Formats: sequence, structure tokens, C-alpha cells
Amino acid sequence: MADYQSQYSRAAGAGTMDASQDAGLRSYMLGVYNYMALGVAFTGIITLFLAANPQLMVTIAVGPAKWVVFAALLGMGFFAPRLIFSGGKAMAHGAYWLYAALWGVLISPMVAFFLQSAEGQQDIARAFFITAATFGAMSLYGYTTKKDLSGVGRFLMMAAVGLLVVLLIGVFVGFSSTFSLLFSCGVVLVFAGITAYETQMIKSMYYQMGSKEEQNRAAIFGAFALYGSFITLFIHILNILGIMNNE
Repeated sequence: MADYQSQYSRAAGAGTMDASQDAGLRSYMLGVYNYMALGVAFTGIITLFLAANPQLMVTIAVGPAKWVVFAALLGMGFFAPRLIFSGGKAMAHGAYWLYAALWGVLISPMVAFFLQSAEGQQDIARAFFITAATFGAMSLYGYTTKKDLSGVGRFLMMAAVGLLVVLLIGVFVGFSSTFSLLFSCGVVLVFAGITAYETQMIKSMYYQMGSKEEQNRAAIFGAFALYGSFITLFIHILNILGIMNNE
């Protein structure tokens, strides 16, 4: 997390320049969103593959093995930014795609549960489109606003850490459906804000990267950051829809 935050801290000092006509910036941001979209698609493939193979899914995503996957995912969240910026190009890509694959493994039991019914399948589709709309709106805001979001972003990042602690506690003591609903609503609000913050910082990082190689690494890092927010939004929006439909 320290490495992840340090990249934002360095970028925050750059400010946000008016680059509506800057073809280089547009190309850079397009690369970020393309990488992110491919990561989401890759996660979907992994998730659907495991959902279609329940024995394999149970082996690696249910029971004690899920803790290994969860620990690996947290580890990638901490160390992938360092690998992206300090390792080779292959390592940068490997870190990103491994992160996307681990998310696919972790969420496969949840998605498989919703896939069991027609209503659940509709919830998945609705959750995806709501997530895409929320993410798109907040990312657009982060890209276009002239307001410095770094202060709000740091607060939201700390809130995200607090939510992670609550989630870990909930794994052991359990959540009621009401608390789970409120928790997911809180996560959605926090990560919607984080999406705007991340977009602004990713945009600012463009002006700090001198070479094309550095810009490519920044694009992968940007995709890594936005991908995590998108998947988190999707999971909790899906949870909200599932709880509301069961009440």
C-alpha cells in the first residue's frame, strides 16, 4: 500500500493541465482504459471457467485454499505497483494479469451462486451495467474536474483500509444481511470517490513520465488501480442487488 500511495503522492504535485487537445494524453488514457477493460474481461473468463467447473472451483476458491488466494491478492495489491515500475516489461504485465486472475478465482463462488437462477443472472447483468455507469461517471469527473482531489483521495484510501479491517472481522464473526447491505453501500460510496481520485492522479502522472517506456508503465499502473476499483464496485453492487431481491 505504501508503494501504491507513493506513486499518487509524486503525481499529485504535478497539478492537472488543460490537455483537451493533447493527443499524447488521450492516447495514454486510452491505453489505461484498454488495459483495464482487458483485465475485467480476463477476470470474467477465469470466473466463468471456474463456475463451469465446480470441483476445481471448490478446490482452489473454497475452504482453506481461499485464504491462500486472498493472501496472494492482498500481497499483489501491495507489491504489484513496485513490480510495475521497477521490474521489466514482462514483470509489469505479469503482475497485472496475475492480479486480475486472482480476483477471478476469489469471486468465482459468488458469481457461481448468482448464476444458478435466472434472477441471479439478471442481477449479474444489472450489477455490471450499474458498475460501468458509476465507474464511467466518476472517472469522467476525475478526468475533467479542476479541483484537486488529492486530499479527499487520501481520506478515502484510509477509509478503504478501515473497510478492509471490518471485512476481515466480518469473515470471522459474520454479518447480518442488514449490516452486509450497509457495508456494501459504504464500499460503493468510498470506491466511487476513489475512482475519481485515481483518474485525476493517473492523468497527472502522464506529465511526470518522460519516456514512452515510463508512460507505458504508468498506463499499466493506472489500469491496475482503476481495475481494482471497478471490481470492488461490481462485487458490492451485486451484493446489494442480491440482498434487496431476497428481502
